[in-house]
Amino acid sequence: MADTKQTEQAENRRRIGELSVFPLSLGGNVFGWTADEAESFAVLDAYAAAGGNFIDTADVYSAWVPGNSGGESETILGNWFASRGNRADIVLATKVGAGVPTPRGLSAAAIKAGLDESLKRLRTDYIDLYYTHYDDTSVPVEEIISTLDELVKAGKVRQIAASNISAERLEAALDFSAKEGLARYVALQPHYNLVSRDTFEGPLADVAARHDVVTLPYYALASGFLTGKYRPGASVDSARAEGAAKYLETERGQKVLAALDDVAANHGAAHATVALAWLAAQPTVVAPIASARTVDQLPALLAVADLKLTEQELALLTSASE
Repeated sequence: MADTKQTEQAENRRRIGELSVFPLSLGGNVFGWTADEAESFAVLDAYAAAGGNFIDTADVYSAWVPGNSGGESETILGNWFASRGNRADIVLATKVGAGVPTPRGLSAAAIKAGLDESLKRLRTDYIDLYYTHYDDTSVPVEEIISTLDELVKAGKVRQIAASNISAERLEAALDFSAKEGLARYVALQPHYNLVSRDTFEGPLADVAARHDVVTLPYYALASGFLTGKYRPGASVDSARAEGAAKYLETERGQKVLAALDDVAANHGAAHATVALAWLAAQPTVVAPIASARTVDQLPALLAVADLKLTEQELALLTSASE
């Protein structure tokens, strides 16, 4: 039985450079925010028990919460690794460059200091996938890539990636890496989902496809809107309710909900699973990122590994979200 489970997990893995990951990345933004340490541990344990191995966090999570200063998510993850002794089993992604209220930026000194602080909180000596969280256009891509390459050569980082970056800057960074034989961005983390397609689709998606950079979308469920629980007149107890409910006011949001209703009914699946499956079927997308505040929220996210939508269903959702 164990061998069967291991085989199924291996078949579900996706590639990010040299990394092998589960097709749903567990977002760590809720750890230390809407989920305390005990609740976070429960979610992490359940995700790992189901075969999940890909966790996404950032040094700035969750500095936006009154009383927090950033690093809370990484600290909880570090405690979990130490408690479970499973660091080697997890593909860990974190980020550098953001800050509340003042961004850290991406100077060589800022990146190096940020990484050392993250490693301490995470109680590890390496990061599997290290992101520039927000591009810092005041710093040349040559400096950013050279610094990241230095960290890779030092064994502190395995692979590098970018989030919230323009097509032009991404292309410039990739060209510099190729020209100089340095570490290259292997992944891109854009804001991308069924009701927010404009930021990624177009020039940025074209650069990713042309350079074989995989995509790991954040806000994959539009702050919970794509779970289907937000409806006219409904009240949802969530810290992200205001951000999610705004999509109800748009024609696109209403059309997407109707399409999700149809496709979810076809499969007897949760709306969240269908929304994630649409993302997973898009060019270059390897693993959408979604977070769970409670263990009960996890099954709908994990089910994306097994749900394959038909061409007609994908077309219906794509059309509704235009």
